[in-house]
Amino acid sequence: MATPASDDEFVQLHDLIIGSTNVGGFLTELSIVAASTLSDASGVFIECGVTLRRRKRTATIAGSSERAAMLDKLEQALGDGPCIASLESMTPVVLGDVATDTRWPEYQKVLADNGCRSVLGVPLALDENQSAALNFFSSEPNVYAPAVVTRAEGFAHLAGRALRLALRIADAQNLADDLRAAMQSRTTIDLACGVIMAQNRCTQDEAMALLTKASSHRNQKLRDLAGDVLGRVSNGAVNTHFDP
Repeated sequence: MATPASDDEFVQLHDLIIGSTNVGGFLTELSIVAASTLSDASGVFIECGVTLRRRKRTATIAGSSERAAMLDKLEQALGDGPCIASLESMTPVVLGDVATDTRWPEYQKVLADNGCRSVLGVPLALDENQSAALNFFSSEPNVYAPAVVTRAEGFAHLAGRALRLALRIADAQNLADDLRAAMQSRTTIDLACGVIMAQNRCTQDEAMALLTKASSHRNQKLRDLAGDVLGRVSNGAVNTHFDP
């Protein structure tokens, strides 16, 4: 059973969400806190990378150090390793010593070449469409004793809750941004149609047809062409007809 996370850790992760402007920033701070937590639990310096899988696509988002992020990215590129195994099984996976464990020979060579001797992958449960994992790296072998793994699971449980909230906030913000952009595009197009109606003495439907036809002929997005029309007017263009 995972060790319950402390109130201090809950407050710390809550503050990370409030203080971050995007998911990437939150995960960078999360990886730093995770690395510090496991370093304290093991008595050994540990680095951490974060892997996020959304809609069956996996990508490393952040790391507590450049080495952690790089080692995590290389594991994703190879498609095999303890972090990926933990994501697939949704259980912690320990690579105790790259010199003796033979499960991931290609990735273990990468680890050894970069001075990493042991790895721990711990999943974060999100929902059916997304999951994440913390990838812990140490330059010492046999660091992840059962008590350390249990500590990592307890932190991961709390981190998963915080990440779910961060992702929901980010999705809501992205939706709001998309809607705002769509409204701005719609306003630009409507204003451009108004200009075309005035210049060509036509109906709104006819103006929209002219704008759409010109957009197709020029291989230009409708909103960009509409912006050009408005730009010509604001620059004092005197032509009285819209020329597609």
